[in-house]
Amino acid sequence: MKKNEGEIKLENKLYSKVFMWLFIGLLITFGGAMALLAAPSVCKFILGSNIYYAIFIAEIIIAIFLGSRITTMKPTTTKILYCLYALFTGITFASLFLIFKITSIIVVFLITAVLFGIFALLGKFTKVDLSKFGTYLMIGLISVILLELVNIFVASNSLDMFLCIITIIIFIGYTAFDMQNIARMANMGIDDDNYAIIGAFRLYLDFVNLFIKLLNIFGKDND
Repeated sequence: MKKNEGEIKLENKLYSKVFMWLFIGLLITFGGAMALLAAPSVCKFILGSNIYYAIFIAEIIIAIFLGSRITTMKPTTTKILYCLYALFTGITFASLFLIFKITSIIVVFLITAVLFGIFALLGKFTKVDLSKFGTYLMIGLISVILLELVNIFVASNSLDMFLCIITIIIFIGYTAFDMQNIARMANMGIDDDNYAIIGAFRLYLDFVNLFIKLLNIFGKDND
């Protein structure tokens, strides 16, 4: 059935909010990382102390809180937590900027953006119901996390490469999966700020995880 002008406007409004907040989150993350690197003494203090681990734990807590309580929170609280999460991620990202060449980071970022864009469009326009793949994606992600914990002690480069490839496949799947969920919300006329933030947050996680794993494979180390 053909959509009327009002339905199209509601869809576009939600998409605009989602991608605006996705852009803001990525801007805060990469801007925060660059700002921290611009202050070497502060960067060394944070990355070389327990503050780094405290920030990492805070990221996990915020992610769990957003995922479980976002629909009941005030929009202002949701936005603050989302931006705070993006900032904390930027602080932890600073370590990647120290390890890899900036040119390499830029190239991998562009590759990530293209890959992300292709599968986001696929998720929006495909007629295949991707909801049935959600369980498999979650099982795959949990399995990867457990194997990564094991690899901390095994320290196998081959296993690490294998897990990077599998993680990329999982988050490519999640990108299409999450985008289809956003498309469903748009089709239902949902225009709530909190739903826009959770959509942006999920796509943000997809993008960031794709970027990290692609960087691990294709990134060139600093001399």
